[in-house]
Amino acid sequence: MRRGELYRVRRPSSRDPKKSRVFVIVSRQILIDSRFSTVICAPVYTTSKGLSTQVAVGIDEGLKHDSSIHCDELISLPKNMLTDYVGNLPTEKLYLLERALKIALQLNNE
Repeated sequence: MRRGELYRVRRPSSRDPKKSRVFVIVSRQILIDSRFSTVICAPVYTTSKGLSTQVAVGIDEGLKHDSSIHCDELISLPKNMLTDYVGNLPTEKLYLLERALKIALQLNNE
């Protein structure tokens, strides 16, 4: 399990109308490798508003449709829910994800 990997999660919450949703792992690698039972993830939606906190993804990342990662909707998921591997983000998308997370969390670059 690595930062930037995408997984399809069945019934991620009772409020989600979809049977499954794709999430990308955004936790730092040291947490992913630790004994913590959860990791922080960002959901992937097929809709995009073009916000600076959204990262475009699609077929190149293993998805069926053009979609976007929504960094304003982070969620902690149990690692054992992340079993249906979809794909991973290439280096340039990881950079865009990091930038979107900084904007979403209002973190300085310093």
